[in-house]
Amino acid sequence: MGVRGAIKSFCAAAGLAAVLTLAACGDRRGAERPPEPGDVAVARVEGKAVWASDVKREAVAQGLIGEGEPLDTTSDLFRRVLDEVVDQKLLAREAERRNLDKSPLAQRRLAAARERILGDMLVETTVDNAIDENAVRALYNEQLRLAKQSEEIRARLILVRTQPEAEAVAKLLATGASFEALAMERSVDQATRFNGGDLGYFTTDVMPEAYSAALQNAKAGDTVGPFATEGGFALLRVEDRRQEEPLSIEEARPQILRFLTYDEVRQLLTRLRDKAKVEVLIKGAPGGTAPREPASAPSGGLRPAPAPQTAAPAGTPPPTGAPTASPVTPAPAAPAAKG
Repeated sequence: MGVRGAIKSFCAAAGLAAVLTLAACGDRRGAERPPEPGDVAVARVEGKAVWASDVKREAVAQGLIGEGEPLDTTSDLFRRVLDEVVDQKLLAREAERRNLDKSPLAQRRLAAARERILGDMLVETTVDNAIDENAVRALYNEQLRLAKQSEEIRARLILVRTQPEAEAVAKLLATGASFEALAMERSVDQATRFNGGDLGYFTTDVMPEAYSAALQNAKAGDTVGPFATEGGFALLRVEDRRQEEPLSIEEARPQILRFLTYDEVRQLLTRLRDKAKVEVLIKGAPGGTAPREPASAPSGGLRPAPAPQTAAPAGTPPPTGAPTASPVTPAPAAPAAKG
């Protein structure tokens, strides 16, 4: 993921899509030249060229491809997006023929689209000039220096329903029975029983409190338990203990780029607001009651229903290989405004 990919997550796709409308309404060039080096005309609408870059820009705006990704002009995707671009240009030409572009509302919307596009271009230019490999590595190394590494444990689990069952398993283990075999035969934990109870590597902060307490002083090779947990009674065998590995710079790069992009945009907007005279004319202090919806808002409000919250039972450990938090995970600063 490059710098432009991080910028793409900040800039609104609507600003990119609006380029098509502006080009359709304002293109009065005579001899047409490729807008970008190596660009090719892929269609003509009433004698005016549609360029491959127009189609690619629309595909990026729709999220069909990422910024900087290639788009083969012979692909089905290219042809589908080309048809949409042609349709957009035909609609814009018809709107011009009906003089819809002359209305005050149209002029305001076109001006807003122009401002959005110029704002996005300023953000791209500012971020491109500010973020380079040195900035990425500097933040990565700083995060490594500040990070507090946790210890990872690899353990196996046998979970049974009752204490007598757990004590019977403990006796079998004491006589040399295989932990893996007993896990497959007797454990009721469906996530781990068929791989010999293997929980993989984890940090104790992601485990139920009873597991964390039991493993606190256990060494590699120790068997702990049985102990009570909400899922029944558990026995654990510690396979290994090690220091948690931080993310590599390549794994952390997308998060670092996103953080640096948001931070650069925040600083840019702070500088611009400090120099400009901005007056908010509506009444009410920030943090007050939410503003009322305008009369033109759709009836019922087109809001998606909140996603259901589901959580694993407190007594059930995570499945094998469950990801754990990394020390190199910079949280992006909240952007001061959306592009």
